[in-house]
Amino acid sequence: MPGFEIFGEEEKKEILDVLDTGVLFRYEFGAQRKGVYKVLEFEKQFAAYCGTSYGQAVTSGTVALKVAMAALGIGPGDEVITQGFTFVATWEAILDLGAIPVFTEVDATLNMDPVDLEKKITAKTRCIIPVHMLGAQARIQEIVAIAKRHDIPVLEDTAQAAGARINGRHLGTFGTCGTFSFDAVKTMTTGEGGMIITADEELWRTMSEYHDHGHDHVVNPGARGGEGRRFIGFNYRMMELQGAIGLAQLAKLDSMIEAQKKTKAALKEAAASIPGLKFRELVDEAGDSATFCCFILESREQCLRVNKVLTENKAGAINFGENSWHFYPRWEHLLAGSTVAQNGWPFLEPGGKRRLIYDPELLPASADLISRTLVYPVPIKMSEERLVEMTTALRQAAKA
Repeated sequence: MPGFEIFGEEEKKEILDVLDTGVLFRYEFGAQRKGVYKVLEFEKQFAAYCGTSYGQAVTSGTVALKVAMAALGIGPGDEVITQGFTFVATWEAILDLGAIPVFTEVDATLNMDPVDLEKKITAKTRCIIPVHMLGAQARIQEIVAIAKRHDIPVLEDTAQAAGARINGRHLGTFGTCGTFSFDAVKTMTTGEGGMIITADEELWRTMSEYHDHGHDHVVNPGARGGEGRRFIGFNYRMMELQGAIGLAQLAKLDSMIEAQKKTKAALKEAAASIPGLKFRELVDEAGDSATFCCFILESREQCLRVNKVLTENKAGAINFGENSWHFYPRWEHLLAGSTVAQNGWPFLEPGGKRRLIYDPELLPASADLISRTLVYPVPIKMSEERLVEMTTALRQAAKA
């Protein structure tokens, strides 16, 4: 990762198609745009690639989560269950709707633990958001089965796992809907941008209207604004330049994943020499997007020793226990209830009563697991010299 490593003539051609029309807005200007509708085409092609019916392009993966939850009817006081190892966007989107994030442990997949999920479901649970974190599959089939027993929709946060599959079926298609991010560091990128996919036509229609101020997008004889509206909405539209880049990147996605798989295999082979090391558990290794290489050590102390050697040999890895973007105990703004709202919302009720309290010790199993885990992002392109440097460092770390 990321996809900008292979920007080329394909992206330039798609962008020039847009610039030649002068239309950057995804709607209207029919006469001027000469049949060029890049965002619409991107939505259709991405949905077809994933093997589902509908795609809704938006401005970011964060917005994709918010639009999907809004369309599912999530609002203030509703509980939404997600995992304690994810990017902050997952729970920020929940809070932005006034809903309450509830966090589960992660297991050896580094994704939602279905056993802990069962314990966290209450009468107030309105949605479950498993995250296919670091490019690999959650136990989504087990999670969906649990959700069905409780009649709760599943929204798959597939931000980091575009192109990943289980037995050939794309992640994002197991739940009611799936969301994706195309930001600057994703395997396929549009700079900023996101997508929601679903097989539910009515849900898609609601998302389409909500992301564009409630417009129903019917053809009308007047200018823009003649449409009807079923509800209020907001502006989360993707523009044509992003859609253009997305089309070119989508065509390259499978080849990008294959390149990452080769590099990841070499890293795993070298890392396997480290005593006691276990690789992250994969639900379907063949369907892994290979965007990250994750390995788990026997103890926090061994993890520190190994990473010290790796760092000394110019191949230091990421320990997400030290990262304030992705792991629950490090989310100081969540734990402190920090907000720009003067009345303290969403952490305080109107009047000042505390609404949400999060204990930093809530997820002990995850804390132990993450403290022992080291992670390498896997690029699409890696020079032979750099690969040799990294694999040599890993073999050196086996002596730590």
